[in-house]
Amino acid sequence: MGYPDQRFDVNLSILFTELPLLERPAAAAAAGFTAVELWWPWIETPTPPQAELDALKKALDDAGTQLVGLNFYAGQLPGPDRGALSVPGEESDRFRANIEVAADFAASVGCTALNALYGNRVEGADPQVQDALALENLVLAARAADRVGAILLIETLNKPESPLYPLVSAPAAIEVVDKVNAATGLGNAKFLLDLYHLSMNGEDLSQVIKAYAAKTGHVQIADNPGRGAPGTGSLPLERLLDELKDAGYTGWVGLEYKPGDRPSAEAFDWLPASARAAG
Repeated sequence: MGYPDQRFDVNLSILFTELPLLERPAAAAAAGFTAVELWWPWIETPTPPQAELDALKKALDDAGTQLVGLNFYAGQLPGPDRGALSVPGEESDRFRANIEVAADFAASVGCTALNALYGNRVEGADPQVQDALALENLVLAARAADRVGAILLIETLNKPESPLYPLVSAPAAIEVVDKVNAATGLGNAKFLLDLYHLSMNGEDLSQVIKAYAAKTGHVQIADNPGRGAPGTGSLPLERLLDELKDAGYTGWVGLEYKPGDRPSAEAFDWLPASARAAG
């Protein structure tokens, strides 16, 4: 049990950001990791030129890294946005334009998990209208994910850092997961269980794991306070990951934490080198 018993991947949108995007897969590989994940890398556009998609695929392939998670277009992230799919108008249109692009790229690199961030509440917009739009777009995303053999992830964020994001509890995200699965009949919508965000919301992490491990498609971790590497805060992450495994979760654990003041390559000393390559 413990950390060596997990399948870890590195989030290249929060770690190794001191390097250009195309150099990050090789840096993760040099640190001993064979699996990575990404937020949507092209913040300004949901439809980047094919040459840029090809270049990212080549960087992943050349490094020998497997992409195991990818966000759909989510607006300015990092930045003020928390997704686009429930935001009426141009942002919803951008999300829709991105669906097949992201799904096709995932298929090209063998990535089987696509994360759809819900989006913030918008001043002047009826929350019910936003939720109806969200369900419509999530159904489209779930079908596209299914077409390429992938799951669709729905993520809880935390209220202190994302005050306008409506999914700030595990039950809120699970409710959306269930609605999407009911609408599509595909069953490929899953919960993205981020232990940092849930802890920031004050949730009982052990209880969330017991209740929702079966509906969980991906896990992410960072310590709290500070969103740093495991051991920099007070969360019992090793025990919680053991609880997830005991509850039947066998998927990936994304390292989505801030490296602090040091280079990213030095932010993994909590994890033995022998436990970094995914078996």
